[in-house]
Amino acid sequence: MVKLDKRTRKSQQWSNLQEACLTYSKCLFVNVDNVTSKQICVMRKALRAINAKMIMGKNTLMKAAIAELIEEPEEGCENYEELKAKWEPRPHLEIIREQLVLNTGLIFTNGDLSEIKAILDSQTREAPAKVGSLAPAEVTIPAGSTGLDPKQTSFFQALAIQTKIVKAQIEIVNPVHIISEGEKVSSSQAALLDKLKIRPFEYKMHILNVLDNGKIYPAAVLSISEEDLLSTFTSSAQNITALSLGSGYVIAPAAPHLIMNAFKNLASVTFASDYSFPQADKLKAAAAATPAVGGGAAATSTAPAKEEKVEEEVEEDVDMGDLFGGDDY
Repeated sequence: MVKLDKRTRKSQQWSNLQEACLTYSKCLFVNVDNVTSKQICVMRKALRAINAKMIMGKNTLMKAAIAELIEEPEEGCENYEELKAKWEPRPHLEIIREQLVLNTGLIFTNGDLSEIKAILDSQTREAPAKVGSLAPAEVTIPAGSTGLDPKQTSFFQALAIQTKIVKAQIEIVNPVHIISEGEKVSSSQAALLDKLKIRPFEYKMHILNVLDNGKIYPAAVLSISEEDLLSTFTSSAQNITALSLGSGYVIAPAAPHLIMNAFKNLASVTFASDYSFPQADKLKAAAAATPAVGGGAAATSTAPAKEEKVEEEVEEDVDMGDLFGGDDY
């Protein structure tokens, strides 16, 4: 592969960025700190397969290329007529230019943003805690055996971690929160995590913000799935329907419930009166065809036994009356 000179590379990057800005309607702003070149190569290949383009470069160069598209050509400049014919207001490019700070890359697409997020998340690598680096996440050391001999308790003492000796090994008594997100990693923290063979961090390309059809959104919107949207919509529809039924203010979602309740009331009236209508006749026929409850048959079968018992008790009362000699008085 022929290596291009510096001027040619800049010119090529300039034209690629301008072409992407004019071709695509969506853009992801990503942070590329601690991302290796191998990870970027793998992601570039996967992005090309879904017709997306990743562009990296110096912020000053990319801002200048975007500014050329934003600024309206002035009379007297080179190729004025050609530039004036192609120029049109593009306010979304100003947003792209404002987002180019620190190590920020651009990923352009017209497709599904969740597919790009899946590609970025697939390229993740574990990393140890380096001295002086900012922690991308919180780190907690779990309780339990460390596998270290008692001679190495100084690491734990420097961080005020409570330990005990069990079977000639250092054991941490309680889980310990050792590093907070955004905190600088100290030498003691890095040495201890290295001793415990804990690689607490992972480095990948993080999405900072999303530009979609001229509007910018936080990266959290990409974590919202279709199921989340349907669940939220269903819950809100149920709440507004319940509010309508409770207040008496009729809205479209409550109409089916009101019709059903009215039908139930009419059907109840037909069961208690001679009035009927075809739909109620079907309900009556279905109710008549329903088998009787088992308890009713049992009650019927026990009725004769109760009557026989009553008759026996009456006969016994009469016989007992003769014992007092009722005919002798």
